[in-house]
Amino acid sequence: MTANPKGQSKNGKALQIAAKALSKGAPSETRTRKILPDSDAVAWAAHRLHHAIFAVRGSIGESAAEILDDAVDLLHPEIVSAFQGSGQSERAARSHADRCLLALVRALPKIQRVLLTDLNGAFERDPAAKNLTEIILCYPGIRALCIHRIAHELNRLSVPLIPRMLAESAHDSTGIDIHPGATIGPGFFIDHGTSVVIGETAIIGRNCTLYQGVTLGARRFDRDANGSIRRGVKRHPTLKDNVTVYANATILGGATIIGKGSVIAAGVLVQESVPAFSTVRPGKIELTVAPSRK
Repeated sequence: MTANPKGQSKNGKALQIAAKALSKGAPSETRTRKILPDSDAVAWAAHRLHHAIFAVRGSIGESAAEILDDAVDLLHPEIVSAFQGSGQSERAARSHADRCLLALVRALPKIQRVLLTDLNGAFERDPAAKNLTEIILCYPGIRALCIHRIAHELNRLSVPLIPRMLAESAHDSTGIDIHPGATIGPGFFIDHGTSVVIGETAIIGRNCTLYQGVTLGARRFDRDANGSIRRGVKRHPTLKDNVTVYANATILGGATIIGKGSVIAAGVLVQESVPAFSTVRPGKIELTVAPSRK
């Protein structure tokens, strides 16, 4: 279908009818908001912040200040839009965005220090890593953690929408899904990373390691007297310091605590707490190897 400018084509009337129906049928929240944050701009800002934090300057030799300035310029209008969408006036939204961005910029050196512990953790725990530069540029876990720690700070500052949009930009590019509300200690390493899921109320201690396919999820959703899902309650597990969780293990429940130094083997489902320095393995599986039929 090829339409001329202003929809003046043989299909123009049908397009106008469809557009009107789509607009009317959209959720009221999005339909009544004049401006919504731009997900592409938010994703590019995340990319630029990742470069600023790790001093990745690219081929044109930009300074960290230039990269950071670009990232802030990208984020500012999107944060304004997010605050306006939550009901604030443009003036109030701009003022609020200014304060939140200033707080984020001031927090970046602290975020960087924590990310350096993540970076060193990856190097110490992965024998395939040749150097720190390789980890910064090639490891999806470090990229996802960098964006998460920025999103977590904005979430702490009660910025609407943007923290989740940052998290989804990381999810889209790395396959790692970390809710911005999750609390993650220093020295965290996600190896490989594909399909890792970390829920909103998960708490992860120092120097923990997750492998691909791990889920830190909710066991069930509690409901109030009206049958509505209760929000703001702890639904996801806690991992104490130095816990290792191998591929495709699933740990569920807000009351579930994995004790310090414990190891969760691959493919295990854990729905109750585990004492410190424990190893959790699946039951023995009997394998039968038969010759293939010709």
